[in-house]
This record gives sequence, C-alpha cells and structure tokens, in this order.
Amino acid sequence: MAVVTGAASGIGRATAKLLSMRGCRVAIADVAEQGLNELGDELREAGRPYSQHRVDVADRGQMAAFAEDVVREHDGVHIVVNNAGVALGDSIEELSWEDFDWLVGINFWGVVHGCKFFLPHLRRQDEAHIVNLSSMFGFGGLPGQGPYCATKAAVRSLSETLHGELADSKIGITSVHPGGIATNIVHNARFQDEDGRSRAAAMFERRGKSPEAVAQRVVRAIERNQLRLVICPEAHVFDWAKRLFPVGTQQLVRRFWSRIDPSSETSSL
Repeated sequence: MAVVTGAASGIGRATAKLLSMRGCRVAIADVAEQGLNELGDELREAGRPYSQHRVDVADRGQMAAFAEDVVREHDGVHIVVNNAGVALGDSIEELSWEDFDWLVGINFWGVVHGCKFFLPHLRRQDEAHIVNLSSMFGFGGLPGQGPYCATKAAVRSLSETLHGELADSKIGITSVHPGGIATNIVHNARFQDEDGRSRAAAMFERRGKSPEAVAQRVVRAIERNQLRLVICPEAHVFDWAKRLFPVGTQQLVRRFWSRIDPSSETSSL
C-alpha cells in the first residue's frame, strides 16, 4: 500500500499511477481537487484500488488525520512518497514573510509531517520505504530561489539523518534530486517577474524530462533501497561540481546569474 502526496499532477501523479500499475493500493493526496479527481477517475476506470484525500501537507492536524484515515481504510501502509512541493521566484530580501511560510510549510514541514506521522505505521511492516522529493538545488543555492533551495537542502539532510536513525529497521529511505522536469511547478509558482516565469516554463517544457520517466526511476530506487537518486544530466553535473569545487561552483552560478539578470547586484562582478 502506497501513499503519494502532491498526486494531482507531475511526478506525484505519474508515481501514483505506476505504483498502482505495479499492484499497489494507493492513497492519493493533494489540495488541487480537480487534478486529484481526474486521477481518481483514471484509477477507478482501470479497476485499481485507491483512496482519495484532500490534504494540505503543511497543516499538522490534517496530516495526522490523513495518516490515521489511510491506515484505517487500507489496514496499513508500506510506502510513503513525500512529493508535494511548490516554488517561488524572488530575492530573499523582497520575498514576503507569507511567501516564506507558504513554501517552507509545504516543502519542508510537509515532508517532516509525512515522515513523522507515517513512521509508526511503517515500522509495523516486514518491509517499508519512504521517498522524499528534494531537488538538484538541494546541493547548492540559486539566486532568486533561496527558500526553495534551502528547503530542498533540508529535505536531503533530513533523509540522510533518517537513513542512519532507521538502520535497525526494515524501512528504506530515498532522497530524490531531479533536474529539469516538465511539470506544472513553474506554472503554479509564485513569481514577481512574469517574464521570468514564462522563460522558465518554456525551458522546462522544451528540455525537461517527463514525469513518467522520473516515476520509473523512483520505483526502481524503492526496489533497490537506494538512498540517493539523482536524475537528469544537469543534476549530476551540479552534484559533482559542488563536491569537487564547492566555492568555485557558487562563483560560476553568481556570474551566470549576473548575465541573465542585469539588474542584480552582482552584475558588475
């Protein structure tokens, strides 16, 4: 039995469908009711067992109730995919506190809630697994994406910590670090610069890997009990560059950013 948050679209939707095809009962969760209903209709028409839940992963009370509902309805849980995530596009100085709270609540606390509330139930199984969606930007910072990078780095560290803490259990952990994926995250992001949103969305649609291809890799990582899953060439390059040249890589990021954003304070460097 598998739980997938952020299942209304993108990687979450593709992963839920693939797990269902592999024979898992799935509990799909999201706040986007239209996409969730569409996925539920697909699963029902295919004759696959599922339950559907409107859940805000940032809300601790809702997540606690969600875990209890899933276990009661499915008599247990074996896989939890903490996929729900959002993005922002603005400088740390200009972002409002409300935007900070919105992103951190979903990207970080949503993952913590998924781990904390489902762990007691996962421990009851002979075999179980947690998948936490980080990002290639969990390896380093990108101007204009400060809170996003910070939360994705936190998800990576949280996953690595759990890997050690659960060494005496039969619960596996996978931290997923995709590069450019063709999902709706840019369209649904909060951007101050609409031109920036359009450019980013066009790039992801043109060059991004499909959510279905990512789902295949995620399911394979669960089967192999793989701690870290890095997806897309750019994610591998950034990962290794940060390992080998941590400061130099950030200097290159700053110079690159100054070229595409002439208004930035680093444009004269």
